[in-house]
Amino acid sequence: MNKKVKFSGLWTAILSVVSVAYIFPILLVVINSFKKKAYISRYPFAIPTDKMFVGLENYVNGLEKTGFFQAFGWTLFITVFSVAVILLCTSMCAWYINRVTNTLTKTMYMLCLFSMVVPFQMVMFTLSKIANILKLNTPWGLIIIYLGYGAGLAVFMFSGFVKSIPIEIEEAAMIDGCTPIQTFFKVVLPVMKPTCVTVAILETMWIWNDYLLPYLVLDIKKYKTISIAIQYLKGGYGTIDMGAMMGVLVLSIIPIIAFYLACQKYIIEGVVAGAVKG
Repeated sequence: MNKKVKFSGLWTAILSVVSVAYIFPILLVVINSFKKKAYISRYPFAIPTDKMFVGLENYVNGLEKTGFFQAFGWTLFITVFSVAVILLCTSMCAWYINRVTNTLTKTMYMLCLFSMVVPFQMVMFTLSKIANILKLNTPWGLIIIYLGYGAGLAVFMFSGFVKSIPIEIEEAAMIDGCTPIQTFFKVVLPVMKPTCVTVAILETMWIWNDYLLPYLVLDIKKYKTISIAIQYLKGGYGTIDMGAMMGVLVLSIIPIIAFYLACQKYIIEGVVAGAVKG
């Protein structure tokens, strides 16, 4: 019994250290966002004193130099609609793959899994060229591209959950006169709620923080996401307005952290629900 208690205490201590290690960089950004630019590089780990403290000046400069609110609007638009399209299309796809067993559905499932394995760097230049040719270099076109890249993980998670849904429920709905589409939206989709929330959280965190795909695809002269706008704080010869950058970084991570903290309990529920069978 004592050995178990000691092991439990050791494991708790390790987890605490790991948690602090993950949180520390975020705290460091918050602390430095209230310092004068000259002190951020010289004393990055120091708590801002009266001499270092600059108030909200860094935040104001960051908002003015990056066009933050416009970038925030485009980022929010792309994230919300991309996640909505991913949830709708992949949940229907996973349901169809599991309920209709043939060569086509097996191939579709394998292609979704394969898309999770292929590194983005292998296709990014080709993708950028095709996006320009097909006029997908807009926020609306980027939503379609995110659907393609987010489908693999989403279909995989939804497929695991669909296997745990008794098919008798769907058969009963069809006997009552529901069409396949009505069965999906009235019976299957409500049962999928835990996995929907989990997929939404994972996809939202990825799309909101993504830099490379919007940078390669979007027409930057017209559309900038927050990640791209922050890069414009770099000046000539490698100079960076560190104060403004720290302020904008804090503003950019607040929404996604708040979203994650509000929904984190659903992640475990969704993962466990999707692992019942399969």
